[in-house]
Amino acid sequence: MTMIEIITIAISVILVIMLILLGILCILYFKSKSKKSSKQSKGQVVSSEAVKTKKTPKSYNAQSVFDFMEFDKIEDNMICVKNGTKYIMVVECQGVNYDLMSAVEKNAVEEGFIQFLNTLRHPIQIYTQTRTINLENSIQTYKSKVNEIEAELEKQKIKYEEMVRSERYSQEELNKAYYELTKATNLYEYGKDVIYNTERMSLNKNVLNQKYYIVIPYYPEELGENNFDKKEIKNLAFSELYTRAQSVIRTLSACGVNGRILDSNGLVDLLYIAYNRDDAEVYGIDKAIKAGYDELYSTAPDVIDKKMRALDEKIEKEAFEMANQKVIEAKSEKQKELERKEETQEDLIAQLATLIIEQNKAVVGKDVAQKAIEKVQEEKTKRRGRPKKETLEKGGTKESEQEKQIKRRRVTKSA
Repeated sequence: MTMIEIITIAISVILVIMLILLGILCILYFKSKSKKSSKQSKGQVVSSEAVKTKKTPKSYNAQSVFDFMEFDKIEDNMICVKNGTKYIMVVECQGVNYDLMSAVEKNAVEEGFIQFLNTLRHPIQIYTQTRTINLENSIQTYKSKVNEIEAELEKQKIKYEEMVRSERYSQEELNKAYYELTKATNLYEYGKDVIYNTERMSLNKNVLNQKYYIVIPYYPEELGENNFDKKEIKNLAFSELYTRAQSVIRTLSACGVNGRILDSNGLVDLLYIAYNRDDAEVYGIDKAIKAGYDELYSTAPDVIDKKMRALDEKIEKEAFEMANQKVIEAKSEKQKELERKEETQEDLIAQLATLIIEQNKAVVGKDVAQKAIEKVQEEKTKRRGRPKKETLEKGGTKESEQEKQIKRRRVTKSA
């Protein structure tokens, strides 16, 4: 073969290869173009569906909320899950301070816990819940007690003031009443200090408390094939769960851990804090139950109503104080009237005796009645002229000048 033929064969081979590559490129180009068109058509469909979904927003009902919370209801100290396919009972346990125990006590606790694990014949779950201590209930309890102490203190103050004004009590009795008043005052001040310190503690958000729970489940499938209705299954589940819970409490007591079965309110509190961990310390379960879970907002009362209520409270308070004051004044006036009557008792007796004699002159006779009246007047005169003895500093007595003058008159008259 000549050189020219070799060159022509090589050129033809190269052309064939180029044509093949060109065909492959054309095929790839058309395939990519078809994919882009299909993606655009799918994108149009998706966008149209998105527009449709935007036009018809998704609705949420109560059932979706219950599906999210994973339980149906709380009944008979049990949590019913998924339409009765599972029942749960919870045991609350009090922890022990393991680190402060001696070696012997630690061994006893460990042996008791091993015994507890060996006696288990059913699945359990240990659940720990960290709570922020809410001191609001304690503060309200302290305030109610302090209000009672304050009311009792006001009564003791009024009683002590009445005793001082009456001047009928000895110094020993007054000292005793003052001691009781001082004791009540100190108790009231102590209660106010307790409330102040407790409120300051409640401002600290780092006051935490850990609670320990053992969750005991029960599945109706454990009964096997049965013809029980839902009520009978619930009763059997309660009996079985109660037996298991009591067994758990009994075996845990060997470790020094005390336990109790949570009632329905305790379960509600447990679940409420589990699902509302951030809001539970501000808006507790008690307030939520009182609110009825249906109040999204509340309106403040009218300002005029507030002022009227404050004015009514002020009027009532001042009226109460005025009534107490007037009662004390009336009692003091009555006491003074009694003392005045006691002082004039003999004169009143003499007047009444004179009146009785005059009314019975016809019976006893005028002369006898007149002599009797004169004797009454003479006795009255003697009583009025009776000398008063002054007490000396050393305990003796001396006759007054009035007594001496009366004696001189009597001597002159008799002479």
